[in-house]
Amino acid sequence: MDTQGIAILGSTGSIGCNTMSVVESFGAGRFRVVALAAGRNAERLAAQVERHRPELVAVENEECAERLREELNRRGVPAPRLAVGEPGMVEVATHGAARTVVSATVGAVGFVPTLRALEAGKRVALANKETLVIAGELMTRAALESGAELLPVDSEHNALHQCLRGERREEVRRLILTASGGPFREKSLGAMHGATVEEAMRHPTWNMGAKITIDSATLMNKGLEVIEARWLFGFGADNIDVVVHPESVVHSMIELVDGSVIAQLGVTDMRHAIQYALTYPERHESASLPPLDLTKLGSLRFEAPDFERFPCLALAYRALRAGGTLPAALNAANEEAVKSFLGGRIRLTDIARVIERVMDAHETRAVSSLDVVLDVDRQSRAAAAAEIARLHEGTKAVA
Repeated sequence: MDTQGIAILGSTGSIGCNTMSVVESFGAGRFRVVALAAGRNAERLAAQVERHRPELVAVENEECAERLREELNRRGVPAPRLAVGEPGMVEVATHGAARTVVSATVGAVGFVPTLRALEAGKRVALANKETLVIAGELMTRAALESGAELLPVDSEHNALHQCLRGERREEVRRLILTASGGPFREKSLGAMHGATVEEAMRHPTWNMGAKITIDSATLMNKGLEVIEARWLFGFGADNIDVVVHPESVVHSMIELVDGSVIAQLGVTDMRHAIQYALTYPERHESASLPPLDLTKLGSLRFEAPDFERFPCLALAYRALRAGGTLPAALNAANEEAVKSFLGGRIRLTDIARVIERVMDAHETRAVSSLDVVLDVDRQSRAAAAAEIARLHEGTKAVA
């Protein structure tokens, strides 16, 4: 079997590091890491370069590049070709030796590089849900025109992909995404209003980055996944449901027209989904991946989501039903609001307020080009920043 070249966008994050773990579990010959893109973690990136010797590495800016050179020099490792910024990420995403691109950046930063990878006909293992939220129409069109494969790495969508294998589209009634419920599943709205960053970061089942963890606390992460599922699998909002499943053992389900339900179960380890995407359509054993012990599961609970306490989920459904550029506006406003909550400028419950006000003021357009999407992203971030400033001033006045 030919060695498969791998490029990773966001190599030092959780998904990127887990991808490295999966690659290493196969030993030499199956995969080769040819290009990496990362942000500011020079020490972790240098360790990855030392171990995998990629041909190309992209970092955030020249300062990060210089820190990486110094760290590699300290380790006695020759520096690969370095690139910076978004152009560097695009170089990584379109590297000639990469057959598969793992898109694992957080937020809108991965949008353009992922689009370019699809245009170049790469297999894209997608862990960056924001790219489909922002412009699913552009992404899926690019994949269709180039023949690129788009495989989900998010555990929920990866589970749906597995459940749908072999099923006829017309025999599937609905997709069912599961949500852990996050740290506030049993908390009152009042408790959520006064929640600290530390409390919001205590995810009950998954260990993730800050932005995704806060999205899980507000259920916006599930809302973004509903939009992502529409573009990955072609189902409308009325045929995509969310259920809260605190144990996070059932990663997602499909319901067939005869009432049968097919579920995908597994332990909470992202390496399962990553390996599935890298080796699809084959399946392989891996000594490093833990199996699910059914005898230790105990009970499995399923609950309806509370749209009153978690309005972000309702806002995502609203954006999906409206279509056009409204999901891009929602995503941009959410990113800015989450950043401000993490920085202590607004409350957790203010995140939904910021998003709703940006959406209310947004004039929805057709997703006709990359320029339109990027313009909406900029405008929505500016609108969110203005709303955040207003809320911040109000909070200071009360204090």
